[in-house]
Amino acid sequence: MNRTALNARHRALGARMIEFGGWEMPVHYEGILAEHAAVRERAGLFDLQHMGRLRLTGPDRARALDRFLTNDVPGTKPGRARYAVMCAEDGGAIDDCIYYVLPEAILLVVNASNREAVLEWMRPRLEGEVELSDETTRWAMLAVQGPRAREVLEPLCDRDLAKLKYYRCAGAMVLGEPCFLARTGYTGEVGYELVFDAARAEWLWDELLRRGEGVGLRPVGLGARDTLRLEAGMALYGHELDRETNPLEAGLDFAVKLDAGEFYGREALRRVRAEGPRRKLVGFVVEGRRIPRQGATVLHDGEACGRVTSGTKSPTLGKVVCMAYVPRALSESAEGWEVEVSGRRYPMRPTALPFYSRTRKGTA
Repeated sequence: MNRTALNARHRALGARMIEFGGWEMPVHYEGILAEHAAVRERAGLFDLQHMGRLRLTGPDRARALDRFLTNDVPGTKPGRARYAVMCAEDGGAIDDCIYYVLPEAILLVVNASNREAVLEWMRPRLEGEVELSDETTRWAMLAVQGPRAREVLEPLCDRDLAKLKYYRCAGAMVLGEPCFLARTGYTGEVGYELVFDAARAEWLWDELLRRGEGVGLRPVGLGARDTLRLEAGMALYGHELDRETNPLEAGLDFAVKLDAGEFYGREALRRVRAEGPRRKLVGFVVEGRRIPRQGATVLHDGEACGRVTSGTKSPTLGKVVCMAYVPRALSESAEGWEVEVSGRRYPMRPTALPFYSRTRKGTA
């Protein structure tokens, strides 16, 4: 099992450690609810070294990467980031990812559990003058997320963070350490992600926690990361996306540019868009206290019709929520929905995703 450069720090903080995507990672330190609240109300610090970081260089890097991603890589200007899906020829998702365009390279961040599959898919299919290197173990990756994230980082950074807009990226010095800095995240909050030399991970982690203590910065594990992303309606590979699911079913149309260029799976997705996806990802609020987990049966007018992908009790909203795939023909129906948990059925109602956002607080 892989270990991040911060493994000893997590243990010293009393984290409960679990295996995730081939890595030993902290699931929580003081507790999921407390850590979730820290991110929603103040700021949280995440260790993300388990995420794969792949670097593409060479004059043909944008064109080469464009063959693998559903978004428009050559049309993405330096200093910007984009979300995309990597598909097989049948349109099924191999992974979902974010790519960051820098003047001299493109950084592709992929899911921990899919890093090897992505490399195996890409390496034999790369075309042109391009080099692909795996920097996952050499570079650390941290995230500072929450409404006070900017207060934490701005005094330590040589950049004016007010000018770094959402899904933008740049080089920066943080406490004198050269970093790649991005205004992205997976929580539905204001936040930043930092990539830097893993040899400096412990020092920078300690300094961020020490200097951010005054605004309430706390370390956050995978447990709260999952409840935060679910409230924000964000897909998790292995739940809302997998090899049997295409991005149009998952409601990721914004990241699928069918007319921007050739990419693996484009023709399959073109057919799906023309015919309409056979199923749709829908958000639900569930009555009662029982949480439907992945795989729970969804019913409409008493007939089984779908499956839950993710579910939790939303700490922010105080309601049980879930996402589920249901037939497209039923997806607009407002009534008649139930979910089966441990042999009992519980009513639920559809609601717009995300369940929570800072600009539309309490939408569920």
